[in-house]
Amino acid sequence: MSCIRFNTPAQRKQLAAMAPAKLTAADVASRHPAPPVTAGKINRLRLLAKHENPKIRESVASSYHTPADVVEALAKDPDAGVRACLARNETVSCDILRDLAHDESETVRGFVAVNYYVPADVMAELADDPSEVVRGLVAWKAALAAESAPPSVRQELVEA
Repeated sequence: MSCIRFNTPAQRKQLAAMAPAKLTAADVASRHPAPPVTAGKINRLRLLAKHENPKIRESVASSYHTPADVVEALAKDPDAGVRACLARNETVSCDILRDLAHDESETVRGFVAVNYYVPADVMAELADDPSEVVRGLVAWKAALAAESAPPSVRQELVEA
């Protein structure tokens, strides 16, 4: 007996009619909302930010709900991985990103360079970074910005 199954045109039509509707990403998100941020969650983030394991501190640095005072403390963390996670976090303030742009770690400076919310003055500094990798990331980000800009703005970016 064969394991291949052939559906008749009528069966295929019935299967198509019974298929569930395709959901958009917004539909899925609305059906599965994230739980609210509570004081308990904030307290856990504060507690975990002091954990001895740097991977746990990286998780706190990556959270969009980490309080500003904890972010400031993590910006001075001895582990470069923690500072790199902070540099990737889009909710970190521009002042912290400015400080991280002068980090000793090339990886941290590289993540600052690709963070969407980095101020223009910091990007200008990173364009002259001693690291070829960081300079390359700055150039890559500038090229992406130029590609996605409207034609009138694109010409200004090319000339700048």
